[in-house]
Amino acid sequence: MGSILGNAVKAQDPQVFESVEKLRRLGREWRNEGREPAFEEMVTAVKSYDANKLFNISRAFSNFLALANSAENHHRIRRLREHLNSSQSEYGLWPKADSCAGSIKNLLKDGVNPDSIMRALSSQKVEIVLTAHPTEVNRRTMLRKHRRVKEILEQQDRHDLSLYERKQLQQQLEAEILSIWESDNLRRVKPTPVDEARSGLAIVENVLWEAVPSFLRKLEDVAQNELERRLPLDCAPIRIGSWMGGDRDGNPNVTPEVTLEVSLMSRWVATSLFLNDVKDLRASLSVRPCSDELRKAANDAREPYREVLKQLEARLLATQVWAEKLLKAPSQATANELNPKRRGDNDHQLILSRDDLMEPMQMIYRSLKANGLEAIADGRVLDTIRRIAVFGTTLMPLDIRQESTRHTEALDAITKYLGQGSYSQWDETTRRNWLQHELASKRPLLPRGVDYEGLGFSSTVIDTLKTFDLIAAVHDESLSAYVISQCQQASDVLAVLLLQQESGVQRPLRVVPLFETLDDLQRAADTVDALFSMSLYRGRIHNKQEIMVGYSDSAKDAGRLAASWQQYQSQIAMMDVAEKYQVELTFFHGKGGTVGRGGNPALFQAILAHPPNTIHGRFRVTEQGEMITQNFGQIPVAERTMDLFTAGVLAERFIPRPSVKPEWEDMMTRLSTISCDVYRHVVREEPRFVPYFRTATPEMELSGLNVGSRPAKRNPKGGVDSLRAIPWNFAWTQTRLNLPTWLGVGDAFSHELQTNPDLLKEMVTEWPWFRTLVDLLEMILVKSDIKIAENYDV
Repeated sequence: MGSILGNAVKAQDPQVFESVEKLRRLGREWRNEGREPAFEEMVTAVKSYDANKLFNISRAFSNFLALANSAENHHRIRRLREHLNSSQSEYGLWPKADSCAGSIKNLLKDGVNPDSIMRALSSQKVEIVLTAHPTEVNRRTMLRKHRRVKEILEQQDRHDLSLYERKQLQQQLEAEILSIWESDNLRRVKPTPVDEARSGLAIVENVLWEAVPSFLRKLEDVAQNELERRLPLDCAPIRIGSWMGGDRDGNPNVTPEVTLEVSLMSRWVATSLFLNDVKDLRASLSVRPCSDELRKAANDAREPYREVLKQLEARLLATQVWAEKLLKAPSQATANELNPKRRGDNDHQLILSRDDLMEPMQMIYRSLKANGLEAIADGRVLDTIRRIAVFGTTLMPLDIRQESTRHTEALDAITKYLGQGSYSQWDETTRRNWLQHELASKRPLLPRGVDYEGLGFSSTVIDTLKTFDLIAAVHDESLSAYVISQCQQASDVLAVLLLQQESGVQRPLRVVPLFETLDDLQRAADTVDALFSMSLYRGRIHNKQEIMVGYSDSAKDAGRLAASWQQYQSQIAMMDVAEKYQVELTFFHGKGGTVGRGGNPALFQAILAHPPNTIHGRFRVTEQGEMITQNFGQIPVAERTMDLFTAGVLAERFIPRPSVKPEWEDMMTRLSTISCDVYRHVVREEPRFVPYFRTATPEMELSGLNVGSRPAKRNPKGGVDSLRAIPWNFAWTQTRLNLPTWLGVGDAFSHELQTNPDLLKEMVTEWPWFRTLVDLLEMILVKSDIKIAENYDV
């Protein structure tokens, strides 16, 4: 593929081609042969090129690397398939320790009871939340072209191709690569939140719709053979959520109208996909033997299954028309139009809930099984049932995310209007008492349907209140959780509960505090204790709480080492509080793709490295930007990703981990303190740092890229402190310095190696969490290149 691209570059501009080849040659001499002058020759050559030539050289390298990634992903799939075939395993999942097939076998070898494994597997929940964080720099057009390249590579691997077919595929590959070269790599307009949501829905439509039932079929095959048990009919160990169109934290482009449009769009896509499934089933289910239950539902029709599916098809068509009508003018839709079933209007029998689809499909399944037609029941009927269990009628329910100060501002406006004083000026005790009193009261603070503008509220207050009105208006299953960023105290959580109550939300979204800075994480256990100590609050949450841990911002705040240790301690402390109050706690992990933002390429080991007794079969995690394409861009890769998540959460429940020794904790506290002090001294106190950062890195240029709908800073007028974690890490990655990940770590380890070298070695050997942390830091140091970073400094 590199040769094909080279020919395309050469045909357009031979001088650019020669320059690219020269730089490649010098790069090999510097890297592979150790010829140091080659680097300076590269620098000198690049300085001599004009802007137009630099642009095309950059495009050539960028496209070459993108094609290399496509080839690498293809080879990854090919190696997985070859490994599966060479293992002579009878299963569709890879017989490796980090696969469900390997994990279940290993657990059985370790003496774990099959019933215990099956109960754990059937009840565990992994939810992968797709976010629109701006790390995916490729246009959708380019992603489609590279997807086509991967498809051609897959076809070329077939052994039964004729010479003519191989020639045709090669011509198609050349045409696609030429098209890639002649296309614009960059977005010229910022994507809107709706555009970002479309990209997320495309992953479900084009990949996960097939990958999910395929993975679950393979998982059930393993369970049947190894555990002698089948998965429950509606088993959904993997679910998909989304922030695309719901994450308004620092993004003024995400309005209530946008959230509504994305929600309706998700329903329309889900309805269309299920409609295709039902049509296919109706075409194939011509069999007649059925149960009395199904015969009655089919009104004694001659072909009962087709009749029931015909009814279901009509309901899905009505739902599709309903969604299309609302999408034409979502901002004008009334609450009754958004959720017709709320007013008891069932004439058109819209499909709005998971049960609306699940009940008739399970009836069909039961009838087929009862009449000896298991092979038919366990085919496409079961696939459809599992899609319903995983995707529901919205594909990816939206989370709402907003920063705590916006809720404070809204309540401040309300209390001032009511003449009760300034909520924002009250201390924490006064706020909690007032919030609990209002939550216990049935009296609304403001009249229903009041005109917020007429009350003189600001535009941001109106936007916040209308978001809660939207939550009240849409169907329950459209939305999932309400995440509070920059959550610092118990009143921040109570405020969201009250604002939902004030807007008349019948089934409140679960409220998820997000603790993201080092200080927030240190106070998190006390904040949670304050919440759980309130009987009113425990009653509202039904003794179930979700808490989000932020990995990116805490690392930006204190450095990777200090942030990692505080995240570890904080989760254990919060779990202890939950156990004290008998609250079921689920952690939501806000991780990015890079190590500096909590990422770890060794997914299975990363799950096992979490603090012991903090998962319990419940694992929620974000999947961001380019990682969505990398982990879910193709069906085999998506299946492998789901296999890793499922196996990791299952194994974590049974694999014993060593207790953390007091001396290990003391060591980590010292390492954390030293690294944090060094990191903050450089980043916060060194007056030359910010000018250096802005001069040596492309931070300013990155903020101008049309990568995502979200601004690079929470506060447009703020400095580095307000810069989001993504552009912060992205900027350092571009210079190959990767400073945020290692800054302060060397000082901390050097200090302890002089005084406690044996203890450090013991921790690496015996403590999986610490070993994983060290492995990641080593990987980043290997990827960092001081020579390249120094060149940027100049």
